[in-house]
Amino acid sequence: MKRFYQHELEDLRTKLILIGEKANEAARIAVDGFLEDDLEKVEQAIALDNAIDALEVEIDQASVRYITLRSPVSSDVRFILVAIKASHDLERAGDEAHNIALRAKNILSQDGRSGDTVTIAQMSQLTCSMMKDAITALVEEDLGLAKAVIERDREVNELHQQNFETLTMGAHEDSTQTPTCFQKVFISKSIERIADHAKNLAEEVIYLLEGVK
Repeated sequence: MKRFYQHELEDLRTKLILIGEKANEAARIAVDGFLEDDLEKVEQAIALDNAIDALEVEIDQASVRYITLRSPVSSDVRFILVAIKASHDLERAGDEAHNIALRAKNILSQDGRSGDTVTIAQMSQLTCSMMKDAITALVEEDLGLAKAVIERDREVNELHQQNFETLTMGAHEDSTQTPTCFQKVFISKSIERIADHAKNLAEEVIYLLEGVK
């Protein structure tokens, strides 16, 4: 039987899914715009940041209101704590997507094209799939999927390390490319951080379902 205030928890869950989807969309569009030399997509990614920030505020306010007014049982408290932490991670992922878009805009505005994108496309695809699966794990309470997300984080880290080494070497070999190379390093680092936030979300799902991380 559903508790009387169950609809409030479902509304909170819906907002959590929405902020996750928007953060993931912002990351995907920002990187796609960079890879495709498409400033319009980059601008679309930048525009999503305000909506992501607003959703985080809504989730925080709804969580505090529920704890204050509803005297929730322990399982609900655990979910609310997960919702607060997850929304913070997803908002930070949105911030990283925003940073990617700004750096992509800078590169495309100056150079007209992205040039050598090293393994950024591969990193982005892997990271966005991690985020999507982490959100699915939360919605469907899928413990196995959450653990699989965590295992894939190492691959993203390795790809970022490859990018760092390749791009810094390129900057040393051609000083005219130094600013662009380091902008790309920061784009790669932002993707790696988004993967970290997906991993954090997966860990929160494990806490929600098992009570431990």
